[in-house]
Amino acid sequence: MKTGAGRFFEDYRLGETIAHAVPRTVSGGERALYHALYPARHALSSSDEFARACGLPAAPIDDLAAFHLVFGKTVPDISLNAVANLGYAEGRWHLPVWPGDTLRSESTVIGLKENSNGTSGVVYVRTRGLNQRDELVLDYVRWVMVRKSRLDAPAPEPVLPTLAQTVAPDTLPIPAGLDFSRYDFALAGEPHRWGDYAVGEQIDHVDGVTIEEAEHMLATRLWQNTAKVHFDATNRADGKRLIYGGHVISLARALSFNGLANAQMIVALNAGAHANPCFAGDTVRAWSEVLDKAETPAPGVGAIRLRLVAVRHGAEPFALRTEDGKYRPDVLLDLDYWALMPR
Repeated sequence: MKTGAGRFFEDYRLGETIAHAVPRTVSGGERALYHALYPARHALSSSDEFARACGLPAAPIDDLAAFHLVFGKTVPDISLNAVANLGYAEGRWHLPVWPGDTLRSESTVIGLKENSNGTSGVVYVRTRGLNQRDELVLDYVRWVMVRKSRLDAPAPEPVLPTLAQTVAPDTLPIPAGLDFSRYDFALAGEPHRWGDYAVGEQIDHVDGVTIEEAEHMLATRLWQNTAKVHFDATNRADGKRLIYGGHVISLARALSFNGLANAQMIVALNAGAHANPCFAGDTVRAWSEVLDKAETPAPGVGAIRLRLVAVRHGAEPFALRTEDGKYRPDVLLDLDYWALMPR
């Protein structure tokens, strides 16, 4: 038997570390395709000269492009047979990724719990992305609902990891040399700096993007994401291909430029949930809420904690949950992250 059907819930063991294939050397092509797929235009990841003026050697690859590259390698081992990707926590971007870096991924199983229906279970993993020098580039926790193959397989002892609700501001990674003291707001696209935002403020990002099947398929292949629900229209009873949640994250982040153009670098992921499925033809809009702010030791650099919400067109502005506490059916994404911004 030369082929494999991927891992099912009963195949995971608490504490095991899985080394994922295949390493990927990053080039400027990833940046160009990322900017073609999403309306991404944050200056720090667009211009080498802008990045050098901010103390970096060149423009890094977009933070979410690095995330997708690391995430995509985990799919054949973690979520090939997933029912749904449920959430994220404790994410940190430890180092920028530059063209020429080679990334690989590994995941450790930190939690297991079979569902009461006996047909699936939730797998918790901590994934690490490493470069060619074995330096930690980023890490995060995610949990995935995975089908069982053998329904008579015994349920493992349930273990639920204890996860921090937020990444503490004093532990946020700051890229070496980053300096916003001579930041060019005109070139960045907006005048709004860290001090202009207030905790509790909500921002409607105004613009929208209608998701096309072809763009989603290109994006999912670019990140080498092999999850069946994204490619195989026979995998769902409704005959639809589920849009990769990371595609929605990048669309929403790109849309947030209008109002948050100076939130230049994502450095931590506190929490995230794909609230409802997204399909081709949906028009995605986004809004943000300022959850917290913190100073950093880097010159001219402040940290801002943001809730980024992606919704379908026609959603009620700034409405997240129903009266019973569940996500509204038009909410696609609820993402809580820290970004770096000029003070």
